[in-house]
Amino acid sequence: MLRLAAFDMDGTLVDVGSSWRVVHDAFDDSNDEALRLFLENRIDDREFIRSDIRKWHAHRPQLSTADLEEILARVPLMPGARELFDGLRSRGVATAIISGGIDLLARRIGRELGVDHVLANGVETTPEGRLTGEGIVRVPIRDKESVLAALQERTGIPPSATASVGNSEIDAGLFRRSRLGIAFLPEDETVRRAAGRVVELKDLREVARLLDGFPA
Repeated sequence: MLRLAAFDMDGTLVDVGSSWRVVHDAFDDSNDEALRLFLENRIDDREFIRSDIRKWHAHRPQLSTADLEEILARVPLMPGARELFDGLRSRGVATAIISGGIDLLARRIGRELGVDHVLANGVETTPEGRLTGEGIVRVPIRDKESVLAALQERTGIPPSATASVGNSEIDAGLFRRSRLGIAFLPEDETVRRAAGRVVELKDLREVARLLDGFPA
């Protein structure tokens, strides 16, 4: 029986590819160079977040979490998200967001969908809510598997009673800790190959249909 469903956020539960990029776009900027360094293993998760914040501070030195929330407020849910989570909740299935995206957005999505566990990365702030320039890493981008494993240990829910949903190669780790992994609008062949099922339609009700048949 399905007891836990874990979800990526960016490109899966929300209709944007990267919550970090949403903020860069708001300042008409990008962080492509730091992304390249990260992909080449020349900087780690924490430095990657620092580089994002440095870019934002160049445009708005007093940037606050309220500013970020205003920017991220325009990020829409993926079609079918509410129906998917309503169905899981009615079945008593625990739900989780495990995302390398921004926690301010993840918490909003968590509230809107009634998600039980929200794990995402964030930014350190002063008591007044200004960004200090430091990041908070709760979900290592290359090691979502360990984050899901810790959640399973904490809740007492085994991989055999877990399903996970994601859209990119970094979500393959979630699939390894799940009986069923679903690639939703897959961005690459790695996640497609790692998945037990693939959804090409931009509608999370298709994921709900597959989860209704868990563990088949």
